[in-house]
Amino acid sequence: MTFDPNTPLDPGQVSDRRGMGGRGGLAIGGGGIGLILLLAYTLLGGNPNDLGPLLEPGAVQGPEGSAIATDCKTGQDANERDDCRILGYVNSVQKYWTGEFAASSLTYQPVDTVLFSGATTSRCGTATSASGPFYCPLDTLVYLDLDFFKDLRSRFGASGGSLAQGYVIAHEYGHHVQDLLGALQAGGNDTGAESRSVRTELQADCYAGVWANHAAATKFLEPLTEAQIADALNAARAVGDDRIQEATTGQVNPDGWTHGSSDQRQKWFKTGYQSGDPSSCDTFTGPI
Repeated sequence: MTFDPNTPLDPGQVSDRRGMGGRGGLAIGGGGIGLILLLAYTLLGGNPNDLGPLLEPGAVQGPEGSAIATDCKTGQDANERDDCRILGYVNSVQKYWTGEFAASSLTYQPVDTVLFSGATTSRCGTATSASGPFYCPLDTLVYLDLDFFKDLRSRFGASGGSLAQGYVIAHEYGHHVQDLLGALQAGGNDTGAESRSVRTELQADCYAGVWANHAAATKFLEPLTEAQIADALNAARAVGDDRIQEATTGQVNPDGWTHGSSDQRQKWFKTGYQSGDPSSCDTFTGPI
C-alpha cells in the first residue's frame, strides 16, 4: 500500500501510549493460556466486554510530544514507518465513513486508536499484546499493539504487506460503525458458526472491504493493486476460526467459532470490496 507522499496526516486521531505500560495483567486461565490460545479467542475485534471490567477504568494519557505527533506529518512518513502508516489508515478509514454517513444524513463520530506496547488500561479491561486489536464500545476507542502484526506473520502464517494492516484497522472501525448504527451488541457466550458474534465479525470484515474500495478516493492512498488486495485476503484467511483452531488444538470445532471461518472472512471482505456499498454487508439475515 502506497500513501500519497504529499497528503498531510492528522496525528490527533491516534493516542500514543507506547512505553507507558499498564496496571496489572489480564487474568484469564490463571496465566496458563499462552499468546496463541488467547489470540484464538480475541483476534481482530473480539468482544472484550465478555471478559468483564477487569480493572477500574483509568484515564492514561500519551506522553506529550509522542513520536506520532512529531514524526508522522505526511503520507511519506506513512510509507516509511509502521506507526505513521497506522495513523494514515485511521485517517483514511474515518474520512471515508464521515462522508458515507453524511450521504445518508447521519453524523459519523470520529474516535481514536490507542497505540500501546505490552499493556494498557481500557474500560473493557486490560488491553494486552496477547489480546490482539479490539474496539471497546465502553470508551469508544480502538486498541492496538504493533507487535500484533509480527504475530500475524510468524504465528499464523499471514504474508504481511501494508494492506493487511489496513484491513485490521478498517475491521476495528467497522465495529465502531456498528456501534453508531446500533448493531453492536454484547455477544455473551454466543458462539457457533451461525452465532451473532460470527455475523458481527463478518460484517466488520465486509465494512473493511467497502473502505478498501474507496481508499484511493479518500486521497490518503494511491489506487490499490491486486497484490495488495491479496495481502488483505491473506490476513483474513490467517485469522479464520477454523485455521486458528487447527493450529492451536489440531482440530476444528464450529461450535466454538466467534469470528467465522477463513473462507467466510475472505468472502465478506471481497463482498464489501467488490460492491463498495455498506448495504451489501447484511450478515444478520440469510446464510453467511
